[in-house]
Amino acid sequence: MLQLQDFKSIVTKYKVIFFDAFGVLKNYKGLIPGIEHTFNYLQEQNKDYFILTNDASRSPALLAESYHKLGLYAITPDRIISSGMLAKEYLDLKVNHGTVAYLGTEDSAHYIERSGLKTLPISQLELDNISEVNALVLLDDEGFDWNKDLNKVINLLRNRNIPVIVANTDTTYPVSQSQVAIAIGGVAELIENVVGKKFIRFGKPDSQLFNFAFEHACNNCIIDKNDILMVGDTLHTDIMGGNKFGFDTALILTGITQPHMAEQYIRSTGIIPTYICDSAVIR
Repeated sequence: MLQLQDFKSIVTKYKVIFFDAFGVLKNYKGLIPGIEHTFNYLQEQNKDYFILTNDASRSPALLAESYHKLGLYAITPDRIISSGMLAKEYLDLKVNHGTVAYLGTEDSAHYIERSGLKTLPISQLELDNISEVNALVLLDDEGFDWNKDLNKVINLLRNRNIPVIVANTDTTYPVSQSQVAIAIGGVAELIENVVGKKFIRFGKPDSQLFNFAFEHACNNCIIDKNDILMVGDTLHTDIMGGNKFGFDTALILTGITQPHMAEQYIRSTGIIPTYICDSAVIR
């Protein structure tokens, strides 16, 4: 039998808490009931916290606004660390001219807009004029035609040897209690198989996002890895990534890892969280 621990008693041991978003703070219905009490407690105890997300569909400002609309005001743009930030960092370092084509919505293009680079949605790409396209970024599963535009991507990559950056490694995301939809990470795997190339990925469980978040947290106070708790609902991303980077981890059972399946998943994967909690709500 799983030994569940009280989330409040765990949080008291750490200076900084990293939260996954979907499945921990919210789900397809809205906020996890009572999650606002957790952030009230963290603020009262002067504990730092950040949202560590693979969601590159919107800027941190728009992601924060989505929480505000649900009544959770403790999450501000500076508290959000998205895998999209790493895609932008890569482009800053590696692509200094030309056009960056992207799959995603106009909101998601926030992460790749910078001085000197033109951004171009795949829907507007003309395949007879691709010489200026120097990178492709996969940001979101919306904002394009899944038939016409994915075919454009494949033909672009057949004719241009350019870096392809996947800003969200998630292959699926829940849309109801029993159904999932294909996320941009799943689209990336399909395109990789067709064109026979490997793409550059940013997001949990890869270490780059955890290192980026760790450095970000270190700007606020003097901490080491033992001072940070990674809280998530998914063994293969949140928990495995946190474990590999050296953080303690808490598996939360309000998301994709359901209580009746958690023990079986842990045994079969060998991914062992430091703690298991029924939720991240502190009452």
